[in-house]
Amino acid sequence: MDKRTLLKAAALSLGLLAGTAIAQGGGDPIRIIIPLSPGTPSDFATRIVAATMAENLKRPIMIDNKPGANGVLAMQELMRSKPDGNTLMLGGISPMALNVSVVKNLPYDPRKDVTPIGGIYNAFQGYIASNQLPVNSFAELVAYARKNPGKVSVGHYSALTKIQFAALGRLAKLDLLMVPYKSTTTTATDVMGGTLDVSIVDSATAITMAKGGKLKVLAISLPERSELAPGLPAAAETVPGLSVPAWSGLIGPANMPADVVQKLNAGLNAALRDKATIAKLAESAVQPWPTTPEQFAKHVEAETARWKKVAQDAGIQPE
Repeated sequence: MDKRTLLKAAALSLGLLAGTAIAQGGGDPIRIIIPLSPGTPSDFATRIVAATMAENLKRPIMIDNKPGANGVLAMQELMRSKPDGNTLMLGGISPMALNVSVVKNLPYDPRKDVTPIGGIYNAFQGYIASNQLPVNSFAELVAYARKNPGKVSVGHYSALTKIQFAALGRLAKLDLLMVPYKSTTTTATDVMGGTLDVSIVDSATAITMAKGGKLKVLAISLPERSELAPGLPAAAETVPGLSVPAWSGLIGPANMPADVVQKLNAGLNAALRDKATIAKLAESAVQPWPTTPEQFAKHVEAETARWKKVAQDAGIQPE
């Protein structure tokens, strides 16, 4: 991690603590629940957008970090809130689409128990490999894993990373050695140390590590190359169909009034089209994703069905 990234993380931990107002206004405060810890890339991107959104709506926005259980704890907190637009949540791919397939006895239905407000951003992840692994491209990784079935260790630490490797194994017909971890930090550390062959990390971390030469970044998880990650190929170039954008949107409790939803959506989309906000998001390799509430709802429906099939084909059982 370079000095600039460290300073950014320090600023987040000191000045953007959970529950503090990130912008002021004259209306009632809005609370946005984030199902992740402060300082994570998703947390950082959400705070950037929320600051501009608060200015647009002329209302203070409070950030409330509630990490744990792949977003289940945050979702339960949201469901206990009044549908008045004062409590919202960052609804990413895991709590909104993947958990249906990987979490046993899921205590909510993301298609019925929430109100979609709109998309916030699309991000991507990087496939990282140990410098000790004799491959220098994603195509070489696939070929090497095919020649060494069951021997290439891949570290997963979330529903998203687990299902990504399941998709890779199914689409490329590979037998990978799946190794569970509890955090991205320990996973990346083991890849750098050579005790783990391959993993997946967020885009900003992948780019920083690649520049430092501590490991190899073989590809990104988008369907095509991105100007936010110059020189890095898309995994789908080698394995068609292997595309896992890490999208996130804004959601509220079920049964929110339509006029409240539309006003929040307008404030959100105006923030996502703000040039300064777009530039700040680009620094973390994040792309704004403005949608209507209806477009976001359809996206969730499609993604839920997509990953349910991937999980079934890969034999992943809810845990």
